[in-house]
Amino acid sequence: MKKTAIILGATGLTGGVLLNLLLKDDNYEKVKLFSRSSVKSTNPKIEEHLVDLLELGTYKDEFKADVIFCCIGTTKSKTPSEEQYRKIDYGIPVNAARLAKDNGINQFLVISALGVDPNSRVFYNRVKGEMERDVLKQGIDNTYIFQPSLIGGKRNEKRTGEQIAQFFMGVFSFLVPKKYKIIEPETIAQGMYLVADNGYEEVRITSEKIKEIAAK
Repeated sequence: MKKTAIILGATGLTGGVLLNLLLKDDNYEKVKLFSRSSVKSTNPKIEEHLVDLLELGTYKDEFKADVIFCCIGTTKSKTPSEEQYRKIDYGIPVNAARLAKDNGINQFLVISALGVDPNSRVFYNRVKGEMERDVLKQGIDNTYIFQPSLIGGKRNEKRTGEQIAQFFMGVFSFLVPKKYKIIEPETIAQGMYLVADNGYEEVRITSEKIKEIAAK
């Protein structure tokens, strides 16, 4: 039976790669995109919903699929307001998981980050940790949380802090523990794609394990 997928964040690096993987897979007959801006594709599989993701609950009737891929995320430099950051990195994934539960969707895959903790004193680590906790509270049968380290790739917007970190982690890669090494968006997307099809024995999938899955 052919499947329908929802992607949140298809205009981002990882979401864009994931979209292309799903469009090439004959097992997916439709890919619904919920985004602020268009991916500008004429592929007949795509059903675009240009929406305010902070008001995702408004679109409950359209939010129906077999699997949800949540690739939403921002950074401190892009979203300096802690309140707005929380609305994006916590609010969108948790609200999406609630909608998934309400609509009987039993597969939810979301990108978080390595080393997050709901009890952390660091705001950004705490927010993602709280997101993971409250997504899992929804009790969706097949929930998978991907915890990448620093994500590589070239972005359109300027993210100076990430660019500096990528540079030094590249130059001094031999000093960086394996689990903290840069991971490419293509690797994360491939990992999500394969886990959606085959499942995985763990709910939280760290950067190192994502790489192992994608390499199979």
